[in-house]
Amino acid sequence: MSLKIDSRHLYLQVIDQIKRDIESGQFKAKQKLPSEFQLSKELGVSRATLREALRILEEENIVTRRHGVGTFVNPKSIFSSGIEQLNSVTYMIEQSGKTAGSQFLSTEILEPSEGEQVKFEPKQISSLVKIERVRTADNDPVVFCIDKLPEGLIPLNRVHKTDSLFRLMEEFSGKQIAYAVTYIEPVSYNARIYEILKCDPEQSLLLLKQMHYTDDDEPVLYSANFFRADVFSFHVLRKRM
Repeated sequence: MSLKIDSRHLYLQVIDQIKRDIESGQFKAKQKLPSEFQLSKELGVSRATLREALRILEEENIVTRRHGVGTFVNPKSIFSSGIEQLNSVTYMIEQSGKTAGSQFLSTEILEPSEGEQVKFEPKQISSLVKIERVRTADNDPVVFCIDKLPEGLIPLNRVHKTDSLFRLMEEFSGKQIAYAVTYIEPVSYNARIYEILKCDPEQSLLLLKQMHYTDDDEPVLYSANFFRADVFSFHVLRKRM
């Protein structure tokens, strides 16, 4: 498996070779790669070159390196999208060719905190509906969702009968979500969420915090969605101005 001579940096050749080995099935999802010593010997490169290649592969979420344990192949994401596209979780799952579903954990009406009042400004709200759900793809849990919205925008007796709050809100109150302001954060281990999503403790999650607005700039829905990073990946298209 030694590399052929070409004009590119060796670590780029290593990256391409490991990707090819993953695509061909030589290295399977969740499989541990050979040790650095063995892999660098097989590829005919130094361990420094191999480490640089593995570092970049980890940044691309292709592998995960566990200190003192080894390097493991990540399962391939079932959905990848530009984060600039505002799609419901239902749409994301269905576009991947899988069946979207929901497991409802709780629905409750809360008095909004001061911070939540600020999120929904300039709208004045007296009560919030908080919904906790697990979104599934072919019955596998993939997203843990916490949604908060002013009471009266959706019928509470229909929440457990639909997968898309976007559609339910539009049908019931005529509020159509046009855009969202999104913040992305990596999430470390959380016992409850990791158990619900059946995650390995070493696995990472992506938290998308989003405030959704109508065309009239009315804030109507705040969501905190915890995505399994082995299932979803997001990218951003950036243009030079």
